[in-house]
Amino acid sequence: MTERFQYDNRIVKNFLFITILWGVVGMLVGLIAALQLVVPALNFSEWTTFGRIRPLHTNAVIFAFVGNAIFAGAYYSLQRLLKARMFSDLLSKIHFWGWQLIIVAAAITLPLGMTQGKEYAELEWPIDIAITLIWVVFGINMFGTILKRRERHLYVAIWFYIATWVTVAMLHIVNSISIPVTLGKSYSWYAGVQDALVQWWYGHNAVAFFLTTPFLGLMYYFLPKAANRPVYSYKLSIIHFWSLIFIYIWAGPHHLLYSALPEWAQSLGVVFSVMLIAPSWGGMLNGLLTLRGAWDRVREDPVLKFFVVAVTCYGMATLEGPLLSIKSINAIAHYTDWIVAHVHIGGIGWNGFLTFGMIYWLVPRLFGTKLYSTKLANTHFWLGTLGIAFYAIPLYFAGFFQSLMWKQFTPDGFLVYKNFLDTLLEIKYAYWLRAVGGSIYLIGVFIMVYNVVKTVKSGRLIANEDAEAPALEKLTKEPGGHWHTWIERRPIQMLVWSLVAVAIGGIFEMVPTFLVKSNVPTITSVKPYTPLELHGRDIYVMEGCYTCHSQMIRPFRSETERYGEYSKAGEFVYDHPFQWGSKRTGPDLHRVGGKYPDSWHYYHMWDPTSMSPGSLMPAYPHLFENVLDTTTTRRKIEAMITLGVPYDKEFPMLANADLMKQSDAVVAELKKAGIDTPADRQIIALIAYLQRVGTDIRSDN
Repeated sequence: MTERFQYDNRIVKNFLFITILWGVVGMLVGLIAALQLVVPALNFSEWTTFGRIRPLHTNAVIFAFVGNAIFAGAYYSLQRLLKARMFSDLLSKIHFWGWQLIIVAAAITLPLGMTQGKEYAELEWPIDIAITLIWVVFGINMFGTILKRRERHLYVAIWFYIATWVTVAMLHIVNSISIPVTLGKSYSWYAGVQDALVQWWYGHNAVAFFLTTPFLGLMYYFLPKAANRPVYSYKLSIIHFWSLIFIYIWAGPHHLLYSALPEWAQSLGVVFSVMLIAPSWGGMLNGLLTLRGAWDRVREDPVLKFFVVAVTCYGMATLEGPLLSIKSINAIAHYTDWIVAHVHIGGIGWNGFLTFGMIYWLVPRLFGTKLYSTKLANTHFWLGTLGIAFYAIPLYFAGFFQSLMWKQFTPDGFLVYKNFLDTLLEIKYAYWLRAVGGSIYLIGVFIMVYNVVKTVKSGRLIANEDAEAPALEKLTKEPGGHWHTWIERRPIQMLVWSLVAVAIGGIFEMVPTFLVKSNVPTITSVKPYTPLELHGRDIYVMEGCYTCHSQMIRPFRSETERYGEYSKAGEFVYDHPFQWGSKRTGPDLHRVGGKYPDSWHYYHMWDPTSMSPGSLMPAYPHLFENVLDTTTTRRKIEAMITLGVPYDKEFPMLANADLMKQSDAVVAELKKAGIDTPADRQIIALIAYLQRVGTDIRSDN
């Protein structure tokens, strides 16, 4: 006996339209950030400096554009694969509006400088809590739908959705543990080396389980649908899924090669990263070979064009990533624009193109009409492809050649390019070409917007789509199948075993790092920050200085010659959060303390070109006007004590007195250089912090 029911297309439409909106916003912000690197004058206000809008761009593209695309595709495919309407229309609405409010909160707080200073996890603790709650709502809605399904077998796409949900929940909760100071300020629970390991366990696997596994689920559904062909190999999809989710979680330490992370953890990251090639390419080949017999259609169908390039970019990025984890290659690529190019092959190639193909496939079906213009869609495809090429190729060259310049010595053994800025100015052309590529890509997106609007106007939303299927309970006998069908029909077991598979790697890597003291040797000369230095460090984090500067000198001759003694694990034990960075658009700052007089930092922050002619760094005049908020000093010190920083119990009461004493000392030093400035300005705290960085140990001690 068949049952009649209706699919909810309204929630799919809502997520799909907001995907397009946030995509345009996120990419526009990215284009502005790209232009700021060649035209510093575009950093035209306190709230729109590169350090503040770069995390706005990454969060908007990852969680707003890609995130909403995931939900649009998942809500559409889940209902049809399970032969059931979503578990709760109310939960669907709460999920939609809750997620958009989170995005709006991020768009407000990040430009205001409210950030945890951890890449892809910048949002402060109240928003982190909201993300957790809305993610639970999504999970309840998804699993409620799975449990009331009319289709016994869980198709491969659903496996990836389940693994995504449980792993992202685990990653987000573990990485986001912090001590709140105010509504807009908190300190990471972890410090230094341990914070770096947890962050890149999260950061790498946010890419894996937010930007990859759910999109593989979408690929396994939408690509066969668009090609009207079955998946090439069901057996390969099984191997792809289980090997991918087990191996991926171990690879995070490859972001920290040659750093102060223990050597054994780095080696684990390398081994498992290289192993990732097999399952990743298995998935790519499974997608491309699904198109066997349909290649003639690819020439004319823009949807298939987008899907083919998307899957190809997935294959390229997942080959390049493991190769970049090989130490000899990583020594060249890390901290350069090579990594930026690599990330964007995945972002605008894999995620962007799969999303565009899904949009072009879904909109006509949701509105019961035909795509307004196939020609415009094809134009979008070629503009997007050209934009990717213009964006990525110059950055590959720039990253490679800048790294070689960093390492180049004269026959007499001196650095050829002692000044970091000299190497940066040599690759400025690549930054211009990146902006050109981003502009071309964005023009294609605007063409898509026009095409979608015209398509929508020619049809009418099928808000509740009629469907019918036999009730699951009528299938009283288990149909025959292979050995693996027992778990593919049991969603709770799939959830549990997915959690086990992804938790193993994190446990094996993090527990020894936290419990074995020899992994982070104690250095007795390392002392906690003074209250003024702590405030200055918070300003450094607020301004997003870590987006351009690292604080991790690797044990290479070229780096120790340029910056000073290489970084030790024990130096970072009071750093909540760590500030090792992942990209050098400016020089490393771990030994900047005492390198220049206070007046140099003062003038450099007022007008960087006055100290470094040709600098691409923005000016920070607001730091000279904004009064330092000392009302939070006591709470900050108390939070640090809670985190294990060894301040005296009475010190929170005395902290502001100590702060003023050090402020007066900085002001006195500036006065010697002919600079009169009030002692209560933010610039004073920042100078104090910069003069402290890396001074606990010295190579000449």
